[in-house]
Amino acid sequence: MAFAVSVQSHFSIKPSLGNDFKILSPRTFSSRLKSRPDSFYLRSKELTLSAPNPGLVTRHRRKFQVRVGAGGEFADGGEVADSVASDEPESFSWSSVILPFVFPALGGLLFGYDIGATSGATLSLQSPALSGTTWFNFSPVQLGLVVSGSLYGALLGSTLVYGIADFLGRRRELIIAAVLYLLGSLITGCAPDLNVLLVGRLLYGLGIGLAMHGAPLYIAETCPSQIRGTLISLKELFIVLGILLGFSVGSFQIDVVGGWRYMYGFGTPVALLMGLGMWSLPPSPRWLLLRAVQGKGALQEYKEKAMLALSKLRGRPKGDKLSEKLVDDALLSVQAAYEDEKSGGNFLEVFQGPNLKALTIGGGLVLFQQITGQPSVLYYAGSILQTAGFSAAADATRVSVIIGVFKLLMTWVAVAKVDDLGRRPLLIGGVSGIALSLFLLSAYYKFLGGFPLVAVGALLLYVGCYQISFGPISWLMVSEIFPLRTRGRGISLAVLTNFGSNAIVTFAFSPLKEYLGAENLFLLFGAIALVSLLFVILVVPETKGLSLEEIESKILK
Repeated sequence: MAFAVSVQSHFSIKPSLGNDFKILSPRTFSSRLKSRPDSFYLRSKELTLSAPNPGLVTRHRRKFQVRVGAGGEFADGGEVADSVASDEPESFSWSSVILPFVFPALGGLLFGYDIGATSGATLSLQSPALSGTTWFNFSPVQLGLVVSGSLYGALLGSTLVYGIADFLGRRRELIIAAVLYLLGSLITGCAPDLNVLLVGRLLYGLGIGLAMHGAPLYIAETCPSQIRGTLISLKELFIVLGILLGFSVGSFQIDVVGGWRYMYGFGTPVALLMGLGMWSLPPSPRWLLLRAVQGKGALQEYKEKAMLALSKLRGRPKGDKLSEKLVDDALLSVQAAYEDEKSGGNFLEVFQGPNLKALTIGGGLVLFQQITGQPSVLYYAGSILQTAGFSAAADATRVSVIIGVFKLLMTWVAVAKVDDLGRRPLLIGGVSGIALSLFLLSAYYKFLGGFPLVAVGALLLYVGCYQISFGPISWLMVSEIFPLRTRGRGISLAVLTNFGSNAIVTFAFSPLKEYLGAENLFLLFGAIALVSLLFVILVVPETKGLSLEEIESKILK
């Protein structure tokens, strides 16, 4: 016996021999399809079929495979699922998706670049011979403000954009981010004194906050669904490439008087390229449809704009039938998502019941990600290496480049193995390595000062273990663990926790190092790493192989 049931012309249900099935309410059925848009199985669940003759609906031993066509392309990065245009994946050319990916991804590259460049710039800024200024003698607090200034800007930017993102749209948000990057780079590179330098760092950080919010949304909403996961993962890789680029520029400019100006100023042409590129791209079609659903303009007008934008993104003729079909289907999805969002409860819901458990897991991971010293190790890598025996600034920055290359390689390892090995094994192994590396750094400063390779090895161990654990997996689990109803608010709180703790730890590193001594500071970070390991073992669940609705039902409840 074989049959197919159409649901709003979007889904088909095809049975094959297998386990019992029951009846799903339409609301539950819709929720499951939203949370797992590509393909998933419903086992031992209930499916309600309406029929003129109730006797036609009987129970059979079957396993239903619910397959959603992959042609949709207006997902919102996690809160709602794709629309569906057909049962077959959308055909596209890679050349048509490169630019809509690359220009937003440059926002991530510039974030990573700031991390890498700051490592070398702090050495140059504090050098009487190389700074080219009369104000090179920073106090620990002033140095902390220079290093963490962009992070405070990112925290402020993330807070501001929460309320205006839908008004701006993804494209305009990224154009504004590029302008802020450009101004921040120019002002920082030309700063005549410390105060102006700090203003430039704050502006650059505002760009980071907007770019880190807008880039994944624009990519997710404009790329074909069958390559969405790949492209969003590559966007994260751009951050690591930016760190490597920052280390490399710092290595080349470290012996130049005033080299820190070039290190920070190098972001200017990249920001200009990002801004011009985003200006040439159309708005996100899904955002245009969202504005129509929100009543911000005539529905037909916004539909035509969305069809034009999609045709331009895919390199197809204006008004082609495929784009029209995709937009019509996407409109239904956006309307359903908007209705769900309006009935999504109040803000405090994220602090209650299963949502609180999800917030504890996700928020705890991104908090421990930062307070185990990660931002300090990267931002101050050059300084750490200099005190570890590489007294020449050029030597320290060259070793930083090696660390950047190693970080990039380990990121690939994590991407390749996270679905094979699972989240918990990589977290437990990686955090254990982080704790060991921090204790090694403490031991180096305490009694192994004659062995500089210990410091280099400890830094490599730290970076490698971070990249297979806290680095990618924290954000992967944040995107998985929150229930659909509160996913948007939960992820926003996780982002704010991340930038806030990052800024505090980065600022506090230099004063704490001065007050406690490097050996005791890394000992403190090591102790926090052990606490985070205990948190992972006792609190963090394994989500490998589970659908989003299974995570919600089996883990959170």
